[in-house]
Amino acid sequence: MPRVALFQPQIPPNTGNVARTCAATGQELHLIRPLGFEINDRQLRRAGLDYWPFVPLHEHPDWSDFRLACRRRQGRLIALSAHASIAYTDCRFQNDDWLLFGRETDGLPEAVLAETDLQLTIPMARSRQHPEGGVRSLNLATAVGVVLFEALRQLHTRDGGT
Repeated sequence: MPRVALFQPQIPPNTGNVARTCAATGQELHLIRPLGFEINDRQLRRAGLDYWPFVPLHEHPDWSDFRLACRRRQGRLIALSAHASIAYTDCRFQNDDWLLFGRETDGLPEAVLAETDLQLTIPMARSRQHPEGGVRSLNLATAVGVVLFEALRQLHTRDGGT
C-alpha cells in the first residue's frame, strides 16, 4: 500500500493528524528530519490521540537516509506540489508508491522535487475575489487525506473491492 512521507514537517498538530489518518488506513508514516518540533511534543501526541501505537512510524535523520530507504524498498516517489501540472486524480496509483508532502510553509525544495519520479497537485478553485488567484495550498493533514484516500480508492477498486 502507498506510504506517506512528510519532508521536514513544522507544525505538530498537522503531523499528529496525519499520523491518525495513517493509523486509520494502516499506512506507514515516514518523517524526514529535521522536524520543527520534538517527537514527544504534547500537541503532536494530542492530535494523534491514542492511535500512536497503531502508526507504522519510521523516522529518517535526513533526506539522504530517506532516499536510501526508498531505493531499497522500491516504488515510485510521488511529490505533491502546488507548482505541479498533473492533478492527483489523473494519476494511476500503485501499491508501492511513496507519497511525499513538503513543509507547511514552503513545500518541497527544488532539489528534492528533482529527485522524484512524478509531481502531482491538488487543483484548487481560482477566484476573482482573490487578487493573487486564490488559495495557495491546503493544510498538510487535509492534503495527505485527500491524496491518500484517492490512492486507496483506486487500489481497492482495481483489487476487486467495492
